[in-house]
Amino acid sequence: MPLVLVTGGARANSIAAGIIPRLEADGWSVVTSELDTGDYPCDLAGPTAPTELVERVSRERGPIHALVLSHAHGVESGILDTTAESFDRHVAVNARATLLMIAAFARQVDETGGAIVAFTSDHTTGNLPYGASKGALDRIVISAARELGPRGISANVVNPGPIDTGWMDADTRDALAGYHPLGRFGTPRDIAGITAFLLSDAGRWVSGQLLHTDGGFTARF
Repeated sequence: MPLVLVTGGARANSIAAGIIPRLEADGWSVVTSELDTGDYPCDLAGPTAPTELVERVSRERGPIHALVLSHAHGVESGILDTTAESFDRHVAVNARATLLMIAAFARQVDETGGAIVAFTSDHTTGNLPYGASKGALDRIVISAARELGPRGISANVVNPGPIDTGWMDADTRDALAGYHPLGRFGTPRDIAGITAFLLSDAGRWVSGQLLHTDGGFTARF
């Protein structure tokens, strides 16, 4: 069975938690990295932890064939109230860990290559360090598609739009729902199918893309 490492699945209603059963149904062997619930618990904020995570998984389980990077650190703040410490932690988890995991992944792929899917967001105003670090993630993953393509690795960024995984209050839900052309928010299950396609042999020709898989939500801009 091909092996996939999934980050960000700690919460039962998270996007990653919705992706895992779909990948298992498609024949993937799934390992996770959550501190409390993962097979390989890891604090991705550490400067060596992301690399060590990938190396340990590949050493104990064999080559990793795919990465699904759904981990995120997010604390709401703006330009005037974002501290240096907060900004650094956002970058460490959301951007630096992504870079280090992708590099370690690329070093251990076998002749069949591999696939990377990472999740991003348009949220910036009022959530500046999160948005800025996700912007860095975008560029890292798109660069990976170019640099690592000769190793048989595809890499894409997925922007799922507003998925109600428990972070929305009633006012936010009501305000955003009216803008959605399909009249509903996306669910982790919607994103699971897209992720499964991008990791599949049929989807591997898609690479170097930032995909808005949001049911048309951003078509209004």
